[in-house]
Amino acid sequence: MPIEFRNINEVWASIFTETLKRLGLTCAVICPGSRSTPLTVAFARSQPDIEVIPILDERSAAFFALGRAKATGLPVAVVCTSGTAGVNFYSAVVEANYSRVPLLLLTADRPAELRNCHSGQTIDQLKLFANYPNWQAELAIPSITTEMLAYLRQTTIYAFEQTLYPVSGPVHLNIPFRDPLPPIRDKNYFNKENLESLQSNFSSEDFFAAVTNKYQQKLIHSSFAIPQKWLETKRGIIIAGVAQPQKPSKYCSAIAQLAQNLKFPVLAEGLSPVRNHASLNPYIISTYDLILRSQNLATELHPEVVIQIGEMPTSKILRQWLNDNNPLRWIIEPSNQNIDALHGRVVHLRMNVEDLAWADKGKSRQGDNYLQIWLSAENQVRENIDKTLAQKQELFEGKAAWLLSQVLPPETPLFISNSMPVRDVEFFWKPNNLGIKPFFNRGANGIDGTLSTALGIAHRQQSSVMLTGDLALLHDTNGFLSRNKFIGHLTIVLINNNGGGIFEMLPISEFEPPFEELFATPQDIDFAQLCKTYGVEHELITSWAELSKKLNPLPTKGIRVLEIRTNRKADAKWRKENLAKMANAG
Repeated sequence: MPIEFRNINEVWASIFTETLKRLGLTCAVICPGSRSTPLTVAFARSQPDIEVIPILDERSAAFFALGRAKATGLPVAVVCTSGTAGVNFYSAVVEANYSRVPLLLLTADRPAELRNCHSGQTIDQLKLFANYPNWQAELAIPSITTEMLAYLRQTTIYAFEQTLYPVSGPVHLNIPFRDPLPPIRDKNYFNKENLESLQSNFSSEDFFAAVTNKYQQKLIHSSFAIPQKWLETKRGIIIAGVAQPQKPSKYCSAIAQLAQNLKFPVLAEGLSPVRNHASLNPYIISTYDLILRSQNLATELHPEVVIQIGEMPTSKILRQWLNDNNPLRWIIEPSNQNIDALHGRVVHLRMNVEDLAWADKGKSRQGDNYLQIWLSAENQVRENIDKTLAQKQELFEGKAAWLLSQVLPPETPLFISNSMPVRDVEFFWKPNNLGIKPFFNRGANGIDGTLSTALGIAHRQQSSVMLTGDLALLHDTNGFLSRNKFIGHLTIVLINNNGGGIFEMLPISEFEPPFEELFATPQDIDFAQLCKTYGVEHELITSWAELSKKLNPLPTKGIRVLEIRTNRKADAKWRKENLAKMANAG
């Protein structure tokens, strides 16, 4: 992309975007606005090296960018104008921080002389996202001196680096511009002279000589030795928790190798890829939440050693069991964050599990009865779940997760919404060899941006699926506005129980009023009409056979909603009555 020299803002914005392009930025999401004009024009000219996606709603734009960054593991830029526009990025910034996703937030702003004087569309944008960004700064007012352009280049490099290292996350650059904003020639004689001089002496080859796409995640081949305690204990478990690795097969192989060496059962969260590479690991325990609901088994299976890989699983039952037993626990996770909400007896091993398995794959220990008790309980409870759900013909929402684990095409990206869908996946997702790629927003666990994140993940990917409840989808229907720029296919499996099913599982559900109106909050939406408004395909699913047929094969283009209408109260009652029964079958 050639550097443009018609005015100072154009030079500034062109060098900024060219630097990002050379660093490896491949996607920028642009929200409409005036003050961001220099950035928008510069990104538009960077195509096709940088894909530019216009999205009207800033919150949707930020979550779409989050989804793209999750899918690629690379930073995605999102641009907005000045004023309250950037405030709408906030929830995605929080999620990016907690789930360690690289986002580059670019908020245009007015210059200092137009602040604090009621100039339109002006708010205090400095430290707009509090302490959630990895790094944040305000760029200087555009200038075309050699020193200031070098400052811009190096600051841009540093900002890009900080989205990835030492831990991936969001970075915020506030970028003020004076007029003129569009790419018109500057009529000021002094500026015009300087621009012409700069253009005649500027060498892109020299200026960008040190700007390279060198940002690949480094693996630290640690010489860390497996603790003797791991080899000596007869009561050890591995917890494969919430994780979205870029190379899931390698990740799962490393966990399988560690389990094989130690002869430890692997309690695999449904939001980990481990359950979708079951042939690698004969020690997978997928029903731990149900097993631990049996008091006898929970007592018999108390561990001495726990190796936790990634974030803790969703299960409150598992967390309480660990809290009650307080075993020695090692957390293998490469970030610099504290991810131990239990405040237990924990050693943080800040490394990748792939490195641990690589360093110690030669060591092993003998199996024992403890492992066999786990495997026997898993076999019994899994058989009970599968038999029960296979026979269940009515539209129970938990069966959707169970069915998806068996019928989706291999390696399908699947975005799982928060609230009940993530829990049904944990309860019912059946181990398989399909290599399904689970995605989710479990950093802050909110329902913000659910649809937009799923669309960002699905964009330019294999045909993808999203499992969501009605409230999470309704909370982000503006995500449908990106449909005309979306490339690929997303099938939305919509569990419509007309309200918040998660609240039915809580004690507040016994208090009426105010439960139904203020907690369950039914919206009584006709989703067929809603989809028609956005030009999105809609189908009402009335049987499990029909759903299976619609999920394999998947279409290759467009957005489709498959609506399953369920009974919120009946389904909650079924869970309360049957989950414990399945556990006791072990």
